[in-house]
Amino acid sequence: MRPFAYERAADPGAAATAVVDGTDAMFLAGGTNLVDLMKLGVARPAKLVDVTRLPYDRIEHRADGSVLIGATVRNSDLAGDRGIRERFPMLTRAVLSGASGQLRSMATTGGNLLQRTRCPYFQDVTKPCNKRDPGAGCSAIGGGHRDLGVIGTSGSCVATHPSDMAVAMAALDAVVHLRLAGGEERAVPLHDLYLLPGDTPDRETVLEPGDLITGVELPPPPDGAAMRYRKVRDRWSYAFAVVSVAALVTTEGGGSLREIRLALGGVAPQPWRAHQAERMLAGHRPNRELLLAAAEAEFASARPLPENEFKIGLAADLIAASVRDLMGDLVAEERR
Repeated sequence: MRPFAYERAADPGAAATAVVDGTDAMFLAGGTNLVDLMKLGVARPAKLVDVTRLPYDRIEHRADGSVLIGATVRNSDLAGDRGIRERFPMLTRAVLSGASGQLRSMATTGGNLLQRTRCPYFQDVTKPCNKRDPGAGCSAIGGGHRDLGVIGTSGSCVATHPSDMAVAMAALDAVVHLRLAGGEERAVPLHDLYLLPGDTPDRETVLEPGDLITGVELPPPPDGAAMRYRKVRDRWSYAFAVVSVAALVTTEGGGSLREIRLALGGVAPQPWRAHQAERMLAGHRPNRELLLAAAEAEFASARPLPENEFKIGLAADLIAASVRDLMGDLVAEERR
């Protein structure tokens, strides 16, 4: 075990200063991912700065229908919040699909967004990994990559982002609130928080040392929206997504789609918003052929490897099934 210092931050400014001024200092919230990586020798911080006592542990439902979720809100509290369950059921389902009850009671909103990949080569310090050791090479490309990414990847890294919650938030047009190290506040769309691996897979987000997530804002859901989170995994209990989809639809006259949002998990280094598929489907009455064509267009730039090429077809089927089911839900609601 490598010794490390521990400090509990009294306020956001002190937290930022402790990380910026410290050597290899890291923020600690729930720690459900960080502690595991420390045990494996992947993360080796000299200091942990505990931010769990900072004032970011509230869920604020606003009069306009939006909600602000504090960065240190526990996943279990988020999933159990009545307003989230009633108005953002896709998010509730996504959170409950992740990890175990014990882990959800510790994990936080900000920590969930920033969790590191579960790529086995990243977690194994005896194997080369560009994300862990830039320039070392990517063991997964020529090794076992069945569970890794097919789109947004590069020749340097094919790891995936493991979060379920972040996929639902991507489909809900979430905006991440930041407190920068210098004290300035900034809000970025969730999609812009993450960086694709390119030639620098060790850089996963736009955050600089001392930058702190303070909350996540969800705008009001569209009127009449139906939404769903579906996850395909190898076992029902406590498994990461092989492929997941968060889908939201609204309809207009004739059953055509007025708005559609699709986000995918298990296929990319970040929650993958399927903008190309959305553009093809909006304004149309979807049938299976159109849904599969839209999914095919979304994956036109994919870079699958031999063991995970099946994910593209699986994602297409999951998109088609999810949209069809949501359209059925809306029709049933109209008949009531």
